[in-house]
Amino acid sequence: MVSFEMSDRKKIGLGLTGFGVFFSFLGIIFFFDKGLLAMGNILFVSGVTLTIGLKSTMQFFMKRQNFKGTISFLVGFFFVVIGWPILGMILEAYGFIVLFSGFWPTLAVFIQRIPILGWLFQQPFIRSWLDRNQGKRVPV
Repeated sequence: MVSFEMSDRKKIGLGLTGFGVFFSFLGIIFFFDKGLLAMGNILFVSGVTLTIGLKSTMQFFMKRQNFKGTISFLVGFFFVVIGWPILGMILEAYGFIVLFSGFWPTLAVFIQRIPILGWLFQQPFIRSWLDRNQGKRVPV
């Protein structure tokens, strides 16, 4: 059995990332509330930074292949803060997909190990789709 120990910094980072996703979800549910959306963005970015480290975060967002996603995410965040949450969330969603499209296969493997979601992801239709799209980046 393989076990790995997580540092307290990474645990806090994962918690902040989770709260960021939760607050963003609440912001969308409550008719694009800009306060909840901005809080979700701040928590998400700070959580990712704590989880993987400041240097790795900067390298990830500054990669040449991630420029479109980074710019889109930052412009979307700006629009959310100034009061245009729908346009901001559309831009952020595009940026999020571009930035994190390489992580979908890793996320799929992780989800398959979660009890209820794992069963769903083991279904033939979903499994064949994941196998077809494994390792592919979203074209931009």
